[in-house]
Amino acid sequence: MQIPHLGAYSPYTCDISAEAKKAFEQAMQGFVGVKYTPVAVSTQVVSGLNYKFFCNSVAATLMPLNGAAIVSIYAPINEPARLQHIQSL
Repeated sequence: MQIPHLGAYSPYTCDISAEAKKAFEQAMQGFVGVKYTPVAVSTQVVSGLNYKFFCNSVAATLMPLNGAAIVSIYAPINEPARLQHIQSL
């Protein structure tokens, strides 16, 4: 196992923890237009946790558009997780 540098993001893993899934669901609650499905996650310890989820995406259009994206989420300590950024790939 490779140990990440202090302050760096961990390597991506397809083993998404229950805590990470909960953060993703909290942050994406009410988000419409595109459905994001997490495939892998990378984390960074800060005053809380930063998550970068590699996701498959499907746009809710007449002819659904499939794609991929990195969804960045911040989960502060004792507060709900919140969406920071979505980068289409």
